[in-house]
This record gives sequence, C-alpha cells and structure tokens, in this order.
Amino acid sequence: MTTAEQQLKVKRARCAFVLPLGATANMDGTALFEGIAAVFLAYMFGIELGTVGIIAVFIVAMLSSVGAPGMPSGSMAGMQLVLIAAGIPLEAIGLLLLIERPLDTFRTAVNVEGDLVGCLVAERFGHTDEAATA
Repeated sequence: MTTAEQQLKVKRARCAFVLPLGATANMDGTALFEGIAAVFLAYMFGIELGTVGIIAVFIVAMLSSVGAPGMPSGSMAGMQLVLIAAGIPLEAIGLLLLIERPLDTFRTAVNVEGDLVGCLVAERFGHTDEAATA
C-alpha cells in the first residue's frame, strides 16, 4: 500500500479497496505456474493434451488460483484440480514440490505486480466526482 500511495500516487481509499481484493482474487503468478506446470507434467507423463486440452488446463488454473492461500506452497491445493482436469496422476505433485519453493518467490512478485497494476488502472479509469466531495 505504501508503494502504491507514495511512489505510484494512487489515492489511499482506492488502494485500501483494490489491493486487498487483488491479494485475495488476483493470483496471476499462481495461475501461470499451475498452467505451465500441468502442461509440463502432462508431456512428462505422456498425456497428449492438444490445443483444447491446453486451453482447458489454463482455464481451470485461472479458476483454481482465485482465493489461493497466501502462504508458501499454498497453490498446491489448487494444483490438484488442474491435474485432475488434465488427467495427470496426483502423484506428480511430488515432482512439483522439488522446484516449487524457489519459484514461489517469483509467483509472489508477479501477483503483487498485478495488484499494483490493478491499482493504477483503477486510479486512471475510476470515476471520481470531485464536485460531490467538495
């Protein structure tokens, strides 16, 4: 919130609404990780997805990332939905846990950046009635 207010010059009231909402529902990095990891695991297990399958995996990844817990390895719960949707054995999560922890830092950075961009968009296009507040 400090970065949005002081460096990006977003109004405090807008930050107080957009950032908590984004921290809960806008998990861009998590959705990208889940989708890419599922496609990787599908090919690793010899499961042919095709174009429709890959699109379905990314849609399920986007839906499962909404409300993902904001804790280390919290996305593994949603990853189960993505693996089931792609027909990948759930045992594949064990492989992801080997590389998941270092990648969590990058996912968090993408999530925070997405929230800050949402703040900027809300600031730029948000309707404010200056006459009503005067």
